[in-house]
Amino acid sequence: MNTATLERQTPSTFSDAAAVRTAFASQRAAGRRAKDAAQAIGLSEGAVVQAHTGTHDQPMQATPLRGGQWLAVLQALEACGPVMALTRNETVVHEKDGIYRNLTQEGPIGLCVNPDIDLRLFFMHWHAGYAVTEPGRGDSTAHSLQFFDAAGVAVHKVYARPATDLTAWQSLVERFADVGAVHGFTPAAPRAAVAPDASIDAAGLRAAWAAMQDTHEFFGMLKKFGCERQQSFRLTQGAFCQPLATTVVTTLLQRAAEAATPLMVFAGSKGCIQIHSGAVQRIVPMDTPGAQWINVLDPGFNLHLRTDRVLSAWLVRKPTADGVVTSVEVFDDTGEVVAMFFGVRKPGEPELQSWRDLAESLQ
Repeated sequence: MNTATLERQTPSTFSDAAAVRTAFASQRAAGRRAKDAAQAIGLSEGAVVQAHTGTHDQPMQATPLRGGQWLAVLQALEACGPVMALTRNETVVHEKDGIYRNLTQEGPIGLCVNPDIDLRLFFMHWHAGYAVTEPGRGDSTAHSLQFFDAAGVAVHKVYARPATDLTAWQSLVERFADVGAVHGFTPAAPRAAVAPDASIDAAGLRAAWAAMQDTHEFFGMLKKFGCERQQSFRLTQGAFCQPLATTVVTTLLQRAAEAATPLMVFAGSKGCIQIHSGAVQRIVPMDTPGAQWINVLDPGFNLHLRTDRVLSAWLVRKPTADGVVTSVEVFDDTGEVVAMFFGVRKPGEPELQSWRDLAESLQ
């Protein structure tokens, strides 16, 4: 890869891909995770992975995948058996073991609906994909598929597990490989400014909120009134929404574990929302240098949430034809919702009273 190509991809001080690989390897050797190592050298994670394509002698190797065939790639994972799905944002990492089955797509929106791997996929934000190998624990090799948006931010990743059929995995990589492809990444545009509260028809918003029959109407309602998510909570505060302490996630998870209350835990990137449905058991607070975490460390499901990045949290009640649906929604300094918690519920059924009691106790 020549200098001009790399400079078009990433605004950096590196003269070529080899320099990126060397700098990244140094950060990894210092113990930083891939995302943090990329950030430490001033590049997006996607740009760093792109720099590891082609022939070189670094232990991390990346093969570009053909673009625009994301559903087919994920469907091909079924033959690989059990894998781990990972979706993250700046504050939350959501990891779920299972098999990719029942994948469908309508327009740019994909669904993967299973008891274990449960995803909402927004393919309009999937810009580049790679098959990656790198050193794992001990003498093992970690195999992953990594997908990025146009800014080089990971939207979804899939990791092989010990029970994964690596022969099927390699066949998938060979089938979708686009060797030699060069994907460029550009910084994301700033988040759009939130309209002033005074410009929102608050009375109309409250009336529309009260008239909801399905939680899926919520997004259309926000668009109709030109209202940002947290702004809608402020403007309907009282009957429908109440602010919660920023420490609420720890309390919520601990109480849910103690009472064996089954939860739906949503976490997402721009390109994917990943969902866990079921009980949580092992809740582990953990402090690391510069960060405080609350973790769920259960077989088949891990959640890692940086509590020090939580700037606001809300108890939210949405009317539906099946009764009120209650959620706890968590926000960080990006202004975006980074995690949502519901009681386990199927369409057409009222929410669990045990979940509602737990959520209401958090005020």
